[in-house]
Amino acid sequence: MKLIVFGATGTIGKHVVEQGLEAGFEVTAFVRDSSKLALDDKKLNVVAGDVFDAQAVEKAINGHDAVSIVLGSGKSRKSVVRSVGTRNVVAAMKKNGVDRLVCQTTLGAGDSRGNLNFFWKRVMFGWFLKQVYQDHELQEKYVKESGLNWTLARPAAFTDGEKTGKYRQGFSPTEKGTKLKISRKDVAHFIIDELKSPRYIHQTPGLSY
Repeated sequence: MKLIVFGATGTIGKHVVEQGLEAGFEVTAFVRDSSKLALDDKKLNVVAGDVFDAQAVEKAINGHDAVSIVLGSGKSRKSVVRSVGTRNVVAAMKKNGVDRLVCQTTLGAGDSRGNLNFFWKRVMFGWFLKQVYQDHELQEKYVKESGLNWTLARPAAFTDGEKTGKYRQGFSPTEKGTKLKISRKDVAHFIIDELKSPRYIHQTPGLSY
């Protein structure tokens, strides 16, 4: 599989790249700053570009089998990189005839809002990260309307734990029994696993311990 990762130097993206290479994929890392990706692998191709540049995105996607979007805004709570970047990626996939997409959003988006506790629902996404949440909502809208074979992975709050491969996935959007936490490495594990053996086409599986 030839996989291109958007957000490849982010806290999730770097693990998607590493685990994709371990799975035997040919991986293209689309990055703004190639110096931030300290990996040396013959199956890794690094392409420098900006996800806001639709032409650069379209050129980079050509020739790939699948796409992973793991875009993040760093410390900015006002960035629209997720929604605008995703819109550009979706358009480029359609132009290039690339159909498979696994996009990471967040638990709490769409109908999974029922999974959240009061703190995440009212304080974090209702106030502190409100614009981030809205950007995720718009990101999901673009993916759902794309006509592609998409999967929206909705992870809970990230931790720096190890890859366990043991986490809850695809639970009910009203489920209240999760810990609302999952390691970044396990999020990457889900993405690569879903690319290898699709189970959630046109679905929005939640991820949490």
